[in-house]
Amino acid sequence: MRARALRVIVATVACLLWLNGCESSTRLGDMFQSNTAATPGASQDDPAITGSLPPKPRERTSAAAAPPSSDPNDDVSLGKKYFRAGNFGLAERHFRRAVELHPRDVESWIGLAASYDRQRRFELADRAYDQATKIVGPTAEILNNRGYSYMLRGDQRRARETLLEAQSRDPGNAYIKNNLELLEANLRKSKPGQ
Repeated sequence: MRARALRVIVATVACLLWLNGCESSTRLGDMFQSNTAATPGASQDDPAITGSLPPKPRERTSAAAAPPSSDPNDDVSLGKKYFRAGNFGLAERHFRRAVELHPRDVESWIGLAASYDRQRRFELADRAYDQATKIVGPTAEILNNRGYSYMLRGDQRRARETLLEAQSRDPGNAYIKNNLELLEANLRKSKPGQ
């Protein structure tokens, strides 16, 4: 009887370790990691996603939207922590879970798009930006992030157009101004003879 119980425990642990690596598991990976060790040096402030505006409080556009959470282990919070730590794969994983659970949560879509940008998965980033835009329209934050995305791709023309549109919606925004200055500096560097 004792040997059988030991085999069951060993099999259970083996299954948990196997599931820990599966992307479809929901929280098993968190069982084996401490939250503080997962993101050393991560700031407690909200990240400036892809050179963007600091995220605003979540906008509730319908009953399906995610309510703001103070849980440091919810998927949006974990996505932000991993994004700040530079682990864009895990950030993308948590933001993707968040949009699956709360498909009208703009903050989750923007985080997902930014994570895709940093992984250079621009087609998926465009889809996530489109989803965020469908929910709240072309806000200055979304346009700024999308403009930064175009800069990452090397598409200066579209980046400039998009950032100028963002600036027209929020003329005093320092993030948009900085991204435009960064773009202009990149354009000056790329012109021969200057």
